[in-house]
Amino acid sequence: MSKRKDSSSQPGKPAGELALLAQIRKRAAGIPHRGVRLGIGDDCALLRLRADEELALTTDLSIEGRHFRLNWHPAESVGHRTLARGLSDLAAMGARPVAAFLSLGLPRDLTQSADGASSWVERFLDGLLALAKEHGVPLAGGDLAESPIALADIVLTGAVPKEQALLRSGARPGDRIYVTGSLGGSAAEFAALARAPQSFASHTRATGDSPHPHLYPQPRIAQGLLLRKRGLASAAMDISDGISTDLAHLCKESGVAAEVDAAALPLGSGRTGHGATLEMALHGGEDYELLFTAPESTKIPGRIDGVAVTAIGRILPARKGRARVTLRTGKNSQPLEPHGWEHFS
Repeated sequence: MSKRKDSSSQPGKPAGELALLAQIRKRAAGIPHRGVRLGIGDDCALLRLRADEELALTTDLSIEGRHFRLNWHPAESVGHRTLARGLSDLAAMGARPVAAFLSLGLPRDLTQSADGASSWVERFLDGLLALAKEHGVPLAGGDLAESPIALADIVLTGAVPKEQALLRSGARPGDRIYVTGSLGGSAAEFAALARAPQSFASHTRATGDSPHPHLYPQPRIAQGLLLRKRGLASAAMDISDGISTDLAHLCKESGVAAEVDAAALPLGSGRTGHGATLEMALHGGEDYELLFTAPESTKIPGRIDGVAVTAIGRILPARKGRARVTLRTGKNSQPLEPHGWEHFS
């Protein structure tokens, strides 16, 4: 968000991009951060890390019609979710957030106000910047462009002590498998949203409210930091595509297998009152909880910074003929196929 682009090709047109850039810069200035030496206003942002830290970098794309729908999701929710997706990746590695970079492609009508009401993009920024303020992550730059559909690309930078990042590759046979929070609540709320989108149209989330799990998921930054600082987790990742898919990813990177106890899964629900089914918990995705492993001898607290932690299974040796992930129901076990989200599948 440092340069005005393509304006010379439209002489005499109002400087809509400049006005929006100025608005974003003014609003983003309310979240100072010592890790950002220079933010919006120049060709590049300048970030400052400590000498003993590594840079963690993640990017996530949100596209209208694929990740959100304008007639289903409040604009504040789209902004919140855009940032939450990237923050959840940092949480999974035990990184502290340093700065965010936002690129927006928008149809012109989403930048315009009507009858004195806030424009869609202003409400989008309400949601994104409220979550940014909660986690002390400044918006340090990005880009703007007119687009036939709405899309938002978020880049998150974080810092983690050298050689201490939580990785997917550290799980070992004998480790227990844990999750934070609950599973399936996002899928349950999405199902309710699909049935009656109008009932969610005006919902906004005030800072500190108990969130809707789909509209306003909470990235587990504090929990990831504690797991890393105390050396509790042997491997970790966030649950964005469903436990069946994400646990398979972790097992592949660690070269192990896993068994999940169906009865142990903490089923979620939202303020909608619609509880998650086992299928939603296994395959629903977008819970943005942490999935991690720890040696059996490691004492894992039942709650971390107010969020419940639940043991859901164990890590097994990988063997020929053994499924990468199995689901135990009572005395029976069966392969747990990865039926969570996967683009292009």
